[in-house]
Amino acid sequence: MMESRGGSLMRMRGLVRKEFLQVVRDPSALAIAFVLPVVLLLLFGYGVSLDAEHVPVALVVDQPSADTASLCAEFEQSRYFRPQSIVGLRAAEQAMRERRVDAIVHLREDFSDRLQSGRVAPVQLVVNGVDANTARLVTGYVQGVYAKWLEHRAQAAGQSLAVPVAMQQRIWFNSNLRSRNFLVPGLIAVIMTLIGALLTALVMAREWERGTMEALLVTPISMREVLIGKILPYFVLGMGGMALSVVMAVWQFEVPLRGSLWVLLLGTSLFLLTALGMGLFISTVARIQFVAAQVAIITTFLPAFILSGFIFDIRSMPAVIQVITHAIPARYFVAILQTVFLAGDVWSVILPNSIALAAMAAVFLGLTRRLSRKQLS
Repeated sequence: MMESRGGSLMRMRGLVRKEFLQVVRDPSALAIAFVLPVVLLLLFGYGVSLDAEHVPVALVVDQPSADTASLCAEFEQSRYFRPQSIVGLRAAEQAMRERRVDAIVHLREDFSDRLQSGRVAPVQLVVNGVDANTARLVTGYVQGVYAKWLEHRAQAAGQSLAVPVAMQQRIWFNSNLRSRNFLVPGLIAVIMTLIGALLTALVMAREWERGTMEALLVTPISMREVLIGKILPYFVLGMGGMALSVVMAVWQFEVPLRGSLWVLLLGTSLFLLTALGMGLFISTVARIQFVAAQVAIITTFLPAFILSGFIFDIRSMPAVIQVITHAIPARYFVAILQTVFLAGDVWSVILPNSIALAAMAAVFLGLTRRLSRKQLS
């Protein structure tokens, strides 16, 4: 029994050494593990943003006055707008059609007279609604600028602004409202999905293509030992890619990390085992490297990007799609990452998602072993 265990350890050690040598000779695995995260984080971290800042807005003032000048000054001081003074509403509408501005703030000629006489002084706001999300943000920003201007005007007159309801906002977890803090952790989950699946999707297929699988079949190595020998080296590479991604998230993109590194390590390990299991399963079925790579991208990266909650809120999706998202491992990892980074160790979120990842890892690795045994028997 002891000899059998010792022989098994020696065989697995040899397999692991063989895979590490293969990684050294074929730098594509290193590129996937370390270069791909850097490229994707830089592209998506700087290129994808849900914030609306420096929005070009047209200021149309029919009758200039001290009041209109002070209101326009509020827009100029706001970091959310890049105001442009345009004479005439028609010219402003033409600028919106040409996409030179995204909104029009129109102050009519009786604006100051109504304001001085205590009557309602309406401000016309015209917003380009092609991008509904940006239109909603711009509308809210304009309302905020207008409310701030009224408050400053009342203070200058030595009065208090009469507001029937005083609202005090308290923003948890992302007080600066930076969409990057929300997107970068989710992006790490998408990157790790692609890395984990691609690293192992090519492994078994490469053995079949090169004819080395037949050489393994005639050795005393069991299928369990083969799978463990394939997983361990790429698990180490995946954890290295994850460490690089976390370092970039914290120092490059200034995303806070409020949770424990041990919790992050545990969640990453469970998800990486799931992703590696998915890649091995694809590789075992496909047996051709090109096909395995294409299937891995289509069945892992795209669902992780669209259905994981990385960008699109799952609760706003149709009920059928919400059910389908439960089969996407990245959904659970995104929830863990966003919680650990922004909120901390919230076990009511981390624990159920970790259990789901552990179950999915067991399913994919079990299916791979069973299918491999059937094919190689």
